[in-house]
Formats: sequence, C-alpha cells, structure tokens
Amino acid sequence: MRLSYKAHMTPEIERRPGNTQMNSTDLGFSFKQSKNGDVSITHNGKRAATLRKEKAEWFLEDMSNLNFEGQQQEMARLTGNYRRGNERTAKQHPRNR
Repeated sequence: MRLSYKAHMTPEIERRPGNTQMNSTDLGFSFKQSKNGDVSITHNGKRAATLRKEKAEWFLEDMSNLNFEGQQQEMARLTGNYRRGNERTAKQHPRNR
C-alpha cells in the first residue's frame, strides 16, 4: 500500500511562505511513502529525514493513531526540529528585548 500525506496542506489555506493565517498546530511537516517502503519527511518542502525498514513501518503505524497536531509534533521530534521549552524565558531576557 502506497501512502502519501501532505500534513502542510489544510482544506482552507495552502501553506505558503509569509502566510500568517495558518493554524498554530501546523508546523509545516509532511511525509510520503515510496514504493520500496521508505518514508520521506519534509519540512516546508525540504527533506528533513528519511526513515527505512522498521522505523518506517513504526512511523506509519504511529501516524495512523495520531491526530493532526500529534502527527506534526511526532515528525518534529523525529527530525530534531522542535522547541526546547526555553523560548519564553529567552524572549524576556534583556539581551533579546
């Protein structure tokens, strides 16, 4: 079974650079399964990771059990592109004002 999923597309608005009307849960990730079973994860149209064999199978099973926000977070974790929790304190630092 070949699966293609465009997580960065929503029914209302297509994600484009500079579009500020996007849903806050949309992090710009999408994935696509190739014929050989590999899964390519892209972030804003650029390849961020490729999963093969067991990891690809696990990933596809995991994606089927998650909602949109959960899928976005999981792809962010797998690619290493996720927030680390210190953004609010860093924003309030005098150096960043």
